[in-house]
Amino acid sequence: MAKPKQRQALGRGLSALLNNPDNDITSADDKQASEVIGNIVALPLEGIEVNPYQPRTHFNEESLQELAGSIKELGVIQPITVRKLEGNAFQLVSGERRFRAAKSIGLETIPAYVRLANDQESLEMALVENIQREDLDPIEIALSYQRLIDEIQLTQNQLSERVGKKRSTIANYIRLLKLDPVIQTGMRDGFLSMGHGRALINVEDPKEQLELYEKVIGQKLSVRETEHLVKNAKNKTARPKVHQPAYFETAAQEMEDVLGSAVRVRMSAQGKGSITVAFSSQADLERILNRIKQ
Repeated sequence: MAKPKQRQALGRGLSALLNNPDNDITSADDKQASEVIGNIVALPLEGIEVNPYQPRTHFNEESLQELAGSIKELGVIQPITVRKLEGNAFQLVSGERRFRAAKSIGLETIPAYVRLANDQESLEMALVENIQREDLDPIEIALSYQRLIDEIQLTQNQLSERVGKKRSTIANYIRLLKLDPVIQTGMRDGFLSMGHGRALINVEDPKEQLELYEKVIGQKLSVRETEHLVKNAKNKTARPKVHQPAYFETAAQEMEDVLGSAVRVRMSAQGKGSITVAFSSQADLERILNRIKQ
């Protein structure tokens, strides 16, 4: 079977344009910008730098080799996305697996969709594109959601609109970040499902959480069995329940929409109320404080 030829989208004229320092394109209004921006062109791999905002940190080597074999046989079917930098330089926005695989087999060029974007837009595009992938583990998704909230300063409702997911779904993922780091690693390595994590998150004591995690792993418990395990553990240490007024949930929801973080409103047995606002880092805390001051 003859090796398919890769169509070269970058003609001599466009190549000369990109290499001419007098024609540097930095905005959509620049001369000849329409010939590059918004088009798919074949770019030299050596002129593309990886995205420092790439949410994905682990690339499966076996999977990359399989992709490289496919590219060697069929070419790069889906273009990568890059943003134009100063000079004849470009930065990856999405498609790092295709980029790495193409480099590994010695390709000199790769088809790329060219955009103009600032750092924040590039981060948002990379995060949203990352979330849409099907091979992400629950912790990777949760971290991407949290970064969009922290660094793009979106509320959970705004994020829901951007990624096309229900706000409750986003909140469930973000709650997983409250799990002990050991348990999060177990989820990333595939020892636990999201259902297991959602059950264990209901155990507030980190030490007890880890003890139950070890039982789940050691006994290979199902999600349903894990839920029963957590329920029994909580019943042993349960305190008398205090009735929480229905409007507490409404108030918490309204504050979550404003602050972009999980909020808990509770009343003690003595009738005193408390409000708990979750944050994931110093930067996230400062973001919440700024929203309160507004």
